[in-house]
Formats: sequence, structure tokens, C-alpha cells
Amino acid sequence: MLKRERHDYIMRQINLHNRVLTSDLVQQLNVSEDTIRRDLQELVDTQQLHKVHGGALSKSYQSHFDDTEIYARDAKVAIAKKTLPLIKDGMVILTGGGTTIIELVKQLPTHLQATFFTISPFVAIELSKYEKIEVILIGGLFSKSSQVTYGGHVISQLSEINADLCLLGTSALHAQDGLTDTDWEINQLKKTMLQCSKKIAVLCISEKLNISLRLKVAALQFIDCLVTELDPDAPELEHYHMKGLVIY
Repeated sequence: MLKRERHDYIMRQINLHNRVLTSDLVQQLNVSEDTIRRDLQELVDTQQLHKVHGGALSKSYQSHFDDTEIYARDAKVAIAKKTLPLIKDGMVILTGGGTTIIELVKQLPTHLQATFFTISPFVAIELSKYEKIEVILIGGLFSKSSQVTYGGHVISQLSEINADLCLLGTSALHAQDGLTDTDWEINQLKKTMLQCSKKIAVLCISEKLNISLRLKVAALQFIDCLVTELDPDAPELEHYHMKGLVIY
């Protein structure tokens, strides 16, 4: 594979999943670790991504969240607007992190009265702009690659929550394999979040549909709603309808 093709592949994965691991790219592209490190450095030098220990992050993963850097922003805004009817006054809501969740928070009505628990400091910052929303940030170790808190202390705190609604972004969703990810710690977090919530909504741009990653979070039977930018009757969503998901 030519270097340009490798770079295109890496950026595709970054755009879809917000982060990549060097070890995964080595296997997927069948090249050496040194080659991937050079590729990542070249993409850093051209300001296309941020390099971190063990991999790289999308440029959209930064504290000021410049809208121009968010991949598929229009689709994520559409998803955010379609998710709003699920959120009601008085709810206890649990959220993960990621740019889709942040776009949702930006769309919340100013009068909303609710309590939000989140594992994302950046989501908490956006939520803090709302006068009537109580914001509880679950603290613990901070993942530089996923931009959320994690670890046993976080899981222990999450297990004490009884949320009305859990809002999750995702790296991949598949009709047969369900919700999957690549990071073991993040998988454990998401599993706990599902267990302590009465209703689960997954927010997912259509490009992440029909993708399966190496670690399973949950089967589709444990998810109540799927929100994408597509029309609910789009043919791409047929298999998800058949699995019993409510699709927005």
C-alpha cells in the first residue's frame, strides 16, 4: 500500500472513531510499527491530527471544540436535534463523551430542568452553561485518547446511579454484533452505563453503521433507541428495525 493510501486510511479511521491505536493500524495495514509512527508524525506535521501515546486523536478532540474541526458536523447536529424529544424536564440523564454528545448539549433548550451525570469533562463544561441543569462530573483517571474519566472508581460511582436515560455516542454499531469498541477500559464504562440506566439511546452517524470492532459492549437487545441523521425508513436501517430498535 502506498503511503498516500495509508494516510487516507488513517484519516478515515480518525474521522469515524475520533481516535486510532498504533497497534490496530499495524494489524489493519500489515506494516511495521515504525512505519505507522512515521505516518502519524507526518499527519501531525501537516496538522491533520493530534498524536498521543499509543496512537492519535482527531483534531476535534480539543478543549475549545472548534466547529470547523468536527467531522460530519452537519450529520451530528441533525442527530442532536432528533434526540431532543427524548429529554424531558426532571430527568436524570447519563452521558458519555464525544463530539456528537457535545453537539446535542449545545442544542438543549435553555429552560430545561434536569440532572446530568457525565464522564466527560468537556460535556460537563458545555452543560454548565445552562442555569437550570445540575451537572455531576464522575471523577477518576482521565483517558487522553478517549477524553473521558475511567477506572474502578468511576465504575463504582456509575453503579450507584439510577438514570432515566443514557445517551451514548459510539465507535461502531452492527446489526449482528451490536455495540463494539476498541478500548477495554471504555468498554467496561459503557457496560456499566447501560446497566444503570432505564432507557438507552445510541447516537450514531450513518458511516459508523455496519462496522464491528474487536471488543463487544452490548447486543442490540440492550439498546432501546438508535438516532442517526438518516430518515428512519432508510434501507440502511432495515436490519436495525428488525432487531426491535426504535429509530429516530
